[in-house]
Amino acid sequence: MLHIIRAAFVTGLSLVACAELKAAPIDGLPAAAHVLTPTTPVVVFGPEARLTALEFAARNHLNAGDVMRRHAASGVIHCGNARGAGQLTLSNSVITTASHVLFDEDGKLRGDSGHCVFTATVDGQAVTTSIDVSSIVAGDKQPYSHPAVHDWAVARLLRPVLGATPYIFGPHAQAGSAIEFVARGHSDWGSGSAMSMEDCKLRDLLSTGAEGTREFSFDCDAGVGASGGAVMTTSGRLLGVFVGYRSVAPDKAMPFSTQHYNFAVSVDGAFRKAVETVAGTPTALSSR
Repeated sequence: MLHIIRAAFVTGLSLVACAELKAAPIDGLPAAAHVLTPTTPVVVFGPEARLTALEFAARNHLNAGDVMRRHAASGVIHCGNARGAGQLTLSNSVITTASHVLFDEDGKLRGDSGHCVFTATVDGQAVTTSIDVSSIVAGDKQPYSHPAVHDWAVARLLRPVLGATPYIFGPHAQAGSAIEFVARGHSDWGSGSAMSMEDCKLRDLLSTGAEGTREFSFDCDAGVGASGGAVMTTSGRLLGVFVGYRSVAPDKAMPFSTQHYNFAVSVDGAFRKAVETVAGTPTALSSR
């Protein structure tokens, strides 16, 4: 059976993986649960290819400090008991992510502004800011019930993240384009807080949403907790957000195929316009 996962999540002591599942890993479990919870699946295509920022810089002959500064916009979202990824986009007060990071299986917000936060690492220091949940614009506020191509969201922060440079938009995504996948939140990577980076390619255009967004498969490794992470051009511009994976065996390393792949939603159409609109509010303008 092809598991369609928009990032599996841990609940109680068991891993959930079914035909339609999209949520970030749940934090806040009792200490014993963390010990007993089975290893969560990570869709990979061969040997581990994700790199730390330092490893990525060394492999590409880049200055490590520059790499970390350029990607300080990538952060972790905690909303209620869920964890996912997100990034500052166009403004130090605006984040993009997947809708299912913020909305649960019943279409309800996972938390209020006091319990939904974005954490970035700036100059080696964690900076945590509350999300204004009243500002959320989403392609679908019931992401578990509808196609993945609508699974995107934009929100404003209650205060800007100073010292981090927000990502700007790249060109419209195209199948076959070289990309970087930059995300925090992986439950199997640095306790979910460390950033992983990887070079790969967008593969196939899978679907197009009425609002102009498009769903693409890609062949970077990814897994639980990284939903909402940045799919970028190799020059560091935002193309889309990671939403999930589809696989007949998500816990095994297998070659990329139509039965084993990760997928993302492009920042096009209404998604792009929503970011521009939210970033154009007085609160966001004051933080630029």
